[in-house]
Amino acid sequence: MKGGLKVPLISLILIGFICASVIILAYVKSPFLSYWTPSQDRVFQISPDYKVKDEEILRERNRSGQSEENVNFESSISNSSTKDKVTEEPITYTEIEGSAGIPPSFTQKGGELKALEESNSSREQENEVATPLNSAGVAIENMTSDSKDHGCNYAKGRWVTDDSRPLYSGFHCKRWLSAMWACRLTQRTDFEYEKLRWRPRDCEMEEFTGVKFLKKMENKTLAFIGDSLGRQQFQSLMCMITGGEDRPDVLDVGRDYGLVKARHAVRPDGWAYRFPRTQTTILYYWSASLCNLTPINASNPLTDYAMHLDRPPAFLSRFLPRFDVLVLNTGHHWNRGKLNANRWVMYVDGVPNTNRKIADINSAKNLTIHSIIKWVDSQLPKYPGLKAFYRSISPRHFFNGDWNTGGTCNNTTPLSGGKEVVQDESSDAGAAEAVKGTAVKLLDISALSQLRDEGHISRYSIKSTPGVQDCLHWCLPGVPDTWNEVLFAQL
Repeated sequence: MKGGLKVPLISLILIGFICASVIILAYVKSPFLSYWTPSQDRVFQISPDYKVKDEEILRERNRSGQSEENVNFESSISNSSTKDKVTEEPITYTEIEGSAGIPPSFTQKGGELKALEESNSSREQENEVATPLNSAGVAIENMTSDSKDHGCNYAKGRWVTDDSRPLYSGFHCKRWLSAMWACRLTQRTDFEYEKLRWRPRDCEMEEFTGVKFLKKMENKTLAFIGDSLGRQQFQSLMCMITGGEDRPDVLDVGRDYGLVKARHAVRPDGWAYRFPRTQTTILYYWSASLCNLTPINASNPLTDYAMHLDRPPAFLSRFLPRFDVLVLNTGHHWNRGKLNANRWVMYVDGVPNTNRKIADINSAKNLTIHSIIKWVDSQLPKYPGLKAFYRSISPRHFFNGDWNTGGTCNNTTPLSGGKEVVQDESSDAGAAEAVKGTAVKLLDISALSQLRDEGHISRYSIKSTPGVQDCLHWCLPGVPDTWNEVLFAQL
């Protein structure tokens, strides 16, 4: 046809059209070809792992300087260097299970907890426990007591002189400190013991200030539960936080925990104070044995009390959900005289103990310590923000007798028996064994306190009894301040 397309050219066009159609159809059907042009979703999708990490980084940046952060003592080293008797603390009413004044219910904190999912190997995923988050969205880890914080053994170190000490005045800390423990108010005239500071060997503890402590403990509650040495640590901390000043803004919130003085009682079974600006609560509850105590015959005012060696105090089981830091201790009330005076009868599994081996005082004490630490450890997964400590025994320094047989502690020269702890293991082997393998940490103060025999009340008690010295309790300011510094370093 003249002027028209030639047949061969038309054939080529048709062949090209057919090939193009085949290629387009193959593109739509074939995953191999479509792989090279990723979809819009694939282009902009972020790996879940990187997304979680980016969110964590943003949270950490937003929270820099806040109280939940742990201090890395290796990479960031600081540049700065009531009236108890010594012999008896009888049982009081509100320690007994079912006592009036303790609210039967409370609001649990926390609510539902979220968890981070990490992408690991299949074996790691099988053994992995999701890391819970606190209210600020920061991962919290409950580490077992076998490990040392940041590689630092705070119990190993030496005492050094520090002229900036003490951290508060024994004259002025009258609202928080019992006069019987304020040695500045006694006849004592030597106070070199106030000038000593503990320096761990492997790291330097963060310098304690009340502002730093309250920032770390913002919206949190710290509870001391134990004997009169625990009460000393509580009073020491209140003086340290306030600098020994009165602080009228600090609120007495003991009633929130049932800590009110019962009728005819000398004092309540504890105290609780709240710093309103940071909503930080510090409390102490007296439980000398850490056992649950119940009256055997509630209708008899002279009844004996069941001393449940394998059950935690009712106060602790009631209020544990409210606590963020828990410090437990016991030890010096475990003798036959104290048990008889308080009419405590050993019970195990809810019935009177008939096992002669358990009836031994040391065996009963060890059973209780292991039982309560095991119980607390079992509760920690429910409250992942809770840090729990068991404080090792505070040493006594009676020489040439005991408290009732003329024992004395007349030394006033600091560190006359040495100034350094070089051992790696705790002097309180029983406590160390009890926390082993649990998430309850050992607040190990025994060996460092053993070097401080000059720091006791000694013969300077305000209401001293002739021939009786207090070589158990400490002058404040004094050694318990260091216990709180070690505690602060581990928060």
